Amino acid sequence: MSSWAPASLCTPACATRSAPPVPPVQPGEVARRYAALAYEIGKGAAQGGRLAEPRALRARARGVLAALGVRPAADLDRLTVGVGTTGTLIVANHISWLDVVALLAVEPVTVLAKREVGRWPVVGTLARRAGTQFIDRDGLRQLPEVVAELAATLRSGRSVAVFPQATTWCSVSGGRFRRATFQAAADAGAPVRPVTIRYEQHGTPSTAAAFLGDETFAASLHRVARAGGLTVRITAHAPLHGTDRRALAAEAQAVIGARELAVHG
Repeated sequence: MSSWAPASLCTPACATRSAPPVPPVQPGEVARRYAALAYEIGKGAAQGGRLAEPRALRARARGVLAALGVRPAADLDRLTVGVGTTGTLIVANHISWLDVVALLAVEPVTVLAKREVGRWPVVGTLARRAGTQFIDRDGLRQLPEVVAELAATLRSGRSVAVFPQATTWCSVSGGRFRRATFQAAADAGAPVRPVTIRYEQHGTPSTAAAFLGDETFAASLHRVARAGGLTVRITAHAPLHGTDRRALAAEAQAVIGARELAVHG
């Protein structure tokens, strides 16, 4: 997500090599999915600034998942902790651009994304209208300002979703969690909610949704559109509290990684 993190060691070959032997859907179904996705994107674009309204944002996120044939396997209705005076810092592992859509389908929160996302055709426009905050991956000197902005957002009562691995990985446990965004929670006195995101095809762990290396968004989107039986599972863990960003980052990563081991170990 920014220059304070290394590039992912995963490549597009990882997604192809690790994917389970699930036959792709038929071309006619792929075309239907693209048509449904175009409809959802058009509907979101027509909403303009109203897209940032929670009800509208959740509806569009769920619509995008449905259009692509991705089934959400979560019975959660919110990720924010309690009804306190601050928002919640929601931290999740990062596998795909679909992670953001899946989280927003559960609860429309402010998302911190790399600046490049804001430049993507169509998607970037919708992301900006949805209230996404962007970070410059080459702007290390801007990091304290970003942390201060996140802390202010949390103090205002709004929750923020971040991906502290800073880039996408093939698996839940790939990459070390960066500590900077945890400082925002410490400064705001906000709880941290660790969240595990996993993808499966017919109950088998899958990397079909992974967005890796120098792969283009179009290539990743096409692989998702062709995937059969793709499910995204979101697991929210008990909230963490503290003022030490190093301890918070380490504990969050341990909790999220432990969930993967418990399910697939």
